[in-house]
Amino acid sequence: MGGSSWRRGEGRRRTVRGRWVIALCVGSAYTWCMQYTIRNLPGRLDELIRRRAKEEGKSLNTVAVEALMEAFGLRGSVEPNRDVAELVGSWVEDAAVDEALEGQRGVDDEMWR
Repeated sequence: MGGSSWRRGEGRRRTVRGRWVIALCVGSAYTWCMQYTIRNLPGRLDELIRRRAKEEGKSLNTVAVEALMEAFGLRGSVEPNRDVAELVGSWVEDAAVDEALEGQRGVDDEMWR
């Protein structure tokens, strides 16, 4: 049967290693920005959270997190959203970066068979 590298196990090692890296990243992301689902919020509490969010121009999540932090005696404010909006339009042309990226733009035909 010709004995491709996949059958000899080389491809499997690469795949397993790749899956391990993905699993590590997913696990880190999960604990880095932990999410909770809070059920059965009393109606009055829901009203107060919604009112404060509207009055302060904040999201429900931000108001709820701030209230929890205050209830547990934590000082400070909620960490800012970790999106990339501030990066939009900030790219600076750099020949060295362009050169480094060029090597990553190719397609390895052997991998895609």
